[in-house]
Amino acid sequence: MPQPSINTPVPGVDTFYPLNDPAIGSILPTSAYPQNTKIPKLFQPLTIRDTTFKNRIWVAPMCQYSSDNGHATDWHLVHLGGLASRGVGSICVEATAVVPEGRISPEDSGLWQDSQIAPFKRIVDFAHTQGTLIGVQLAHAGRKASTIAPWVHLNAAKTRRASTWLAEKSENGWPDDVTGPSAIPFADDYPQPRAMDDKDIAQVEEAFHAAVERCKQIGFDFIEIHAAHGYLLHNFVSPLSNHRTDQYGGSLENRLRFPLKVIERVRKAWEKPLFVRISATDWAEGPEQGENGEWRYWGLEQSKFFVGELQTLGVDLVDVSSGGNYSKQTIPVGPGYQAPFAKAIKQAYPDLPISTVGLITDPKQAETYLEDGTADVVTLARELLRSPHWPMYAAQALGVAVKPASQYERAWLAVLTPKE
Repeated sequence: MPQPSINTPVPGVDTFYPLNDPAIGSILPTSAYPQNTKIPKLFQPLTIRDTTFKNRIWVAPMCQYSSDNGHATDWHLVHLGGLASRGVGSICVEATAVVPEGRISPEDSGLWQDSQIAPFKRIVDFAHTQGTLIGVQLAHAGRKASTIAPWVHLNAAKTRRASTWLAEKSENGWPDDVTGPSAIPFADDYPQPRAMDDKDIAQVEEAFHAAVERCKQIGFDFIEIHAAHGYLLHNFVSPLSNHRTDQYGGSLENRLRFPLKVIERVRKAWEKPLFVRISATDWAEGPEQGENGEWRYWGLEQSKFFVGELQTLGVDLVDVSSGGNYSKQTIPVGPGYQAPFAKAIKQAYPDLPISTVGLITDPKQAETYLEDGTADVVTLARELLRSPHWPMYAAQALGVAVKPASQYERAWLAVLTPKE
């Protein structure tokens, strides 16, 4: 008796989605596709704790400046849902503030109240129907909070430029409630922060913990803590932005104290994979450490020490980026320009999974970073905005057959043709 031919649904959901088996973005069996005898590392699974990522092409957190008082909207459902159906190994939701005054802009994502749970859960549930893991980057913007969206500050044609980055109260900002480790603004056209006291520090730590509890209700598969790009935790670790003289400033150990407290608190509350994004350097001039032994700015050697502490706390992966804390930074931007930092940290901690990011666009270039031990994961941002089907293009470039969404199979017949 022949089996009935049906369009099998994803089980356990309230609406109909065709089931993709194997999952979108997975290597297809060698029995049908001889070209898959040797699998590129980009498409090899990676297991962290009890979570298996189907491939190593991950979506970086990318601010959309499109939230409604911290609540995700249908823009996020379409934006993130589209990526979930196109073969990436995981998605990290944009920087999501743990307190309202911790947003970068008034339109940033947030998880400081329970009403923000349901919109995120809708997105996470959809990603899961497509067989894609999804997590969130928990953040506090520190001294770079209460700023306007980039296209409000400067449009793409450069025919309109705002006179300041500051979002005033009339623009839904909170310029009088911007905080950092010290009262040092990022730049002249940024808010003037006030130095956090012990009460402020305790409240932010508690807010991270409360956000983790909401992440559990949402069903996120991992959490990434944002300790990069000139936001609060980066503000604390860098001597450029932290001039404190108490237990949270001065020595490297003191500057790391608050970020490590936050991350330790999150680790104790969160059993699933926990990642941390760092900036490996401030890109300031001169040596990281002066002749007198004092650290002049945040750089790779301090980052290595920081990562060692993160590994001790049980952090599962470090996402290596750079910059964002020094307004006069000079960065030699080019394809893979941040990969050397990831490689240096991977060499220092070979057993710790490392992700590399930064203008990675070519599949063969991305594969090289995994093959030569630079990193274990390649995280893409703008390239996936330009080419959401990048995982399928990567499969085509690397000569392997990978599962597209069933609805898109007709577009990828060249990838799906068996080859000896």
